[in-house]
Amino acid sequence: MSEHTYKFNVAMSCGGCSGAVERVLKKLDGVKSYNVSLDTQTAEIVTEPSLDYATVLEKIKKTGKTVKSGEADGETMEV
Repeated sequence: MSEHTYKFNVAMSCGGCSGAVERVLKKLDGVKSYNVSLDTQTAEIVTEPSLDYATVLEKIKKTGKTVKSGEADGETMEV
């Protein structure tokens, strides 16, 4: 199985918000790369095959930020 690409629309109002999302992604095992953009309100994450969508979603939600929508490998997922 190959890597996964997850994309989330996250409500972030400042650099501290995007920084909080970046910190949880940096600590998460299985994350290969990520791009958190305050301008576009998105977080794009490339992960190992073993890291599932629900785990990444849960970590982002623990920052207290509202996740508006999510995609896994191009397919719309529930948040």
